[in-house]
Amino acid sequence: MQDRPNAHELVEAVREFLERDVMTATSGRIAFHTRVAVNVLAMVERELQLGAQHDVDQRARLQAIFNQDGSTRELEIKLAAAIRNGELNTEQHAAAVAHIRASVKEKLEVANPKYLNQ
Repeated sequence: MQDRPNAHELVEAVREFLERDVMTATSGRIAFHTRVAVNVLAMVERELQLGAQHDVDQRARLQAIFNQDGSTRELEIKLAAAIRNGELNTEQHAAAVAHIRASVKEKLEVANPKYLNQ
């Protein structure tokens, strides 16, 4: 969308309001739930920023493993079945391991990037 504020800007504004105004003016249960809401909104911000590229990258990696087109979801299901059934050749196995590592890194970039620095 071209309209302003866009989804990212709206989420950021709400997160900042909660973080700066609500969290500092409350305590106890309300402060805790505000902190949870701030963390959720930060995750949504990162998903809006990174999600589309992560999806493109994940689909490309999956297509390379099987040398075929398909949706990310279809190829994820195929990969899970191939792993479960021991159907990956050596090259596919190495590519699958690299894909899974990259996917976990991408998920952490959205969920909590601080874990990547540990």
